[in-house]
Amino acid sequence: MPHRRRDFEMTDISFDRSRYLPSAVVDRGPALVAGGALLIGFLVIAQLIDLRQAALFVVGGLLGVALYHGSFGFTGGWRRMVVERRGRGIRAQMLMIGVAALAMIPLISAGSLGGQPLVGALAPVGVSVLVGAAMFGLGMQLGGGCGSGTLFTVGGGSARMLVTLTFFIVGALIGSAHLPWWLTLPSFGTIDLGRQLGTGTAILATLAGLGLVALATALIERRAHGNIEREPEPSRPGWTWLLYGPWPLVGAGLLMALLNVATLLLAGHPWSVTFGFGLWGAKAAQAVGVPVATWEFWNWPGPQAALSASVLADVTSVMNFGIVLGAAAAASLAGKFAPKAKIPLGSMLAAVVGGLLMGYGARLSFGCNIGALFSGIASGSLHGWLWFATAFVGSFVGIWMRPLFGLDGFKKK
Repeated sequence: MPHRRRDFEMTDISFDRSRYLPSAVVDRGPALVAGGALLIGFLVIAQLIDLRQAALFVVGGLLGVALYHGSFGFTGGWRRMVVERRGRGIRAQMLMIGVAALAMIPLISAGSLGGQPLVGALAPVGVSVLVGAAMFGLGMQLGGGCGSGTLFTVGGGSARMLVTLTFFIVGALIGSAHLPWWLTLPSFGTIDLGRQLGTGTAILATLAGLGLVALATALIERRAHGNIEREPEPSRPGWTWLLYGPWPLVGAGLLMALLNVATLLLAGHPWSVTFGFGLWGAKAAQAVGVPVATWEFWNWPGPQAALSASVLADVTSVMNFGIVLGAAAAASLAGKFAPKAKIPLGSMLAAVVGGLLMGYGARLSFGCNIGALFSGIASGSLHGWLWFATAFVGSFVGIWMRPLFGLDGFKKK
């Protein structure tokens, strides 16, 4: 029988298949709160900003549902590959990125669609990405989730991940203060494969790279286990698994690819997560008298405009709010909303350190597993590949360090 464990990123909410059996009931209170917040949020954003921004809030909500029901996290998938030699999670990630790239590279190369300018998640290939991605990879194994994983697990009721998110915000704010210095270090500049190679060649090169990663995981897995792990069978009959989960990783990944393309078309740029964290930290710091507006980063045109405007005008923030509420609604409707407040001291410390490393690293490397890896590679940006390689190395170190904080790490022989 193939191994049937799900790839959860959660450290204080463990997977329990019995929660998916027909006895599950709706958590009515949390479901009403999450559903009401989604409805009110849509109406308020449409009224105060515009309908397009409200639509992006809904896209965020749908991403939250897909992330939660698919348990789609980079942290858990990478850890399973390193510790158990099981690559199902990474293969699903590569498929997701590849499907998005098929649409996004041509759209970004075109530059606009229907009067809407389109830009990719492009960033310089330099020391800041090299260092920041390694920090992020280490931090996500200690923190227990990546950028998107932190949001959907908070939505699912994880108190530990709320600690991670808090210090993720702090780290992102500190990173915004230091980024200008990091950008003075050596860099090759932005390398856009679509522009350098042409659209068709860029797509082929991207798909080939993703395919090689997927093939490598399959070969390693077959050598270690003699087989390739398959998706588990639905735990419920008919269509009810859509409501209660778990969703196949491949299915959740394909939906997320489509939603990232929708984000590009609506917002004019791909899905990202961590700029919103830095913005929240900057606004909080500003509220208590820290002169954030005098920092160089917050005087660059984009950050300056975001800092001076309502948080509801920021696409990343609005989508992040949607992800949390979408995950909370999905968990509640499936009867799986599970808040837990008890956190062991070692686990708490790991969440603090992991959050700080992820926030700082994401700012230095122009994004997280979503903005830099998923959207970066799908945009044809070479920095996304550098981010992937160095974050995976950092993740390996983080897995080795997890037992120091009382968390599961490498299996003992």
